[in-house]
Amino acid sequence: MTAQLTLDELAALMKSAAGLTVDPEEMANRPEVTFAEYGLDSLGLLGIVGELENRYERPLPDDAERAKTPRDFLDLVNTDTVTTTGA
Repeated sequence: MTAQLTLDELAALMKSAAGLTVDPEEMANRPEVTFAEYGLDSLGLLGIVGELENRYERPLPDDAERAKTPRDFLDLVNTDTVTTTGA
């Protein structure tokens, strides 16, 4: 497992949590596209947050489930993960 969540890993989580197939390269090329535009609703995002909390064995920031775009989500999760785990 990498120290930081990548777009590839986020795309895999979107697939497993909500059944959405999203191209990580598209997310990288279009960082302003919202989760809603990809078809991910708040329940799907909550599933991703839960999966990551299980993976990291600690809660993510409260704002994680309110992130609007994949880039915002990664920035929040990766900043929090790095600073709290020392990875």
